[in-house]
Amino acid sequence: MRYDGCPCCGNDAAFACDSPDGGIREGASDWWGRLGIGGSGSGDRYRRRMQELSGIVSRRAAGTGRLLFKGATIVTMDPDIGNLETGDLLVEGSRIAAVERTIEAADAVEIDARGMILAPGMHDTHHHSWQGALRRLLPNGPLSEYARCTHNGFAPYYRPEDMYVGNLVTALTSLSCGITGMMDFSHNSRTPDHSDAAIEALADSGLRAVHGFAPAYTGEWDRQWPGDIERLVKKYHSGAGGRITLRLAVAFFRLESSAVEVPRALTLARDLGIEVSIDGVFDDAASRNVEKLHAGGWLKPDVTLIHCTNLGDPAWQAIRDSGTQVSLAVTSDIHYGIARSRVPVDQIRRFGIRPSLSVDAPAALSSDMFTQMRALMEFERAKAFEAGSQDALFGVADVFEFATLSGARANGLERLCGSLTPGKAADLLMIDAEAIENLPLNSALGTLVLGCDAGNIEAVFVDGHPVKWANRMLGVDLDALRRSVEASQDYLFDRAAFKPDIFAARPGPIA
Repeated sequence: MRYDGCPCCGNDAAFACDSPDGGIREGASDWWGRLGIGGSGSGDRYRRRMQELSGIVSRRAAGTGRLLFKGATIVTMDPDIGNLETGDLLVEGSRIAAVERTIEAADAVEIDARGMILAPGMHDTHHHSWQGALRRLLPNGPLSEYARCTHNGFAPYYRPEDMYVGNLVTALTSLSCGITGMMDFSHNSRTPDHSDAAIEALADSGLRAVHGFAPAYTGEWDRQWPGDIERLVKKYHSGAGGRITLRLAVAFFRLESSAVEVPRALTLARDLGIEVSIDGVFDDAASRNVEKLHAGGWLKPDVTLIHCTNLGDPAWQAIRDSGTQVSLAVTSDIHYGIARSRVPVDQIRRFGIRPSLSVDAPAALSSDMFTQMRALMEFERAKAFEAGSQDALFGVADVFEFATLSGARANGLERLCGSLTPGKAADLLMIDAEAIENLPLNSALGTLVLGCDAGNIEAVFVDGHPVKWANRMLGVDLDALRRSVEASQDYLFDRAAFKPDIFAARPGPIA
């Protein structure tokens, strides 16, 4: 439910109007009046939420932050705890303290979670966050158009401030959409200052972020990859109270010899105690590289392979046997026609892989995980039904696991988050199951996967700290953010001599 103003008078300050305008539905049927649908209860709910927020903020400021969510439907993603049709969840400081049917905690700020679904925050395992100012510039283009506009077009003109703004708007959008953990695959780090700006934006946003340090793909850059990773790890790893971690990010398709370069990156990363994400894992060449890496003993659970589109069975066997993580980019593969859009749903089922999900490139695609979950589920079902098979189809529990626990695992954060387990960080969502789009609640996981969008997210917490509340982002001046993004966009368009046309099927020339 959105609280953009009083449903009756538009008063945003006090929600003081208690007399809804009964004339909105003139000439309504007897049923309308008999059921009393013409009223409005939003004002009371908004006032209650503001009182709860005041308590949360004051308790955290005093260092006594205990929060008690009462009466929620709880989807834990913890098989030992299970799910609760109605239950309570207690947060102490930054951690989940208890998940039970009934909890009493007299000194806690009590949050009315009736009609809400509590669930773990979602994890995006591959997002080119720096492209925030280029959103939906490429609504129709294939992969060649993406490369022309991003890496070959605007990327060489990026300043550190453009990296900051792009990452910031992407990170805040992720939080608004219920993504509490994101791997920022930053393949436009032209100088150390560019990397610093990108990471500082992630830290400032309040997101739990993994910065994937990658080389720039085109144009002039300082050639500081991978050497600068040591400085970045020392300066930022486990920064922002533990919310920021680092990893090396590489791509198969741009390396002269992946069999040489990837082991070099893996050796460096493992010496520093960080993980590695590998993009561009698709088609025959990538299959051979995966097999070679496995034969050399290089593939392990600290490696995430991205896309994994159109790989051969020997590569999938190597992934399974080594415990290597997989990040699917379903909408990206389909939209751009990557490796003939062969999203590997059959192989995932046959080899027992539990993948994670990712947004990939905001220059064309939606930035939320609801879209990714639905796209994967419907693509897999369409292929299975076409083949005349209904065996072992992914269900809503599977794809929500991919978006939460599997995502945390691929981001190297499974021991910290990804499920509502006591002792883990309080990274959680409060979803409005009584919103007009969702009522009545017949399936909690079905609602999360198939019914929700960002507008149904009542609250988002990271480390027990509210970053979204009453469906509004907290501590963010949206007007100032908008001005910053538009200023970056104007600069990039001007440097590239690009003339925007918001109705164009494809972007025009870029200098």
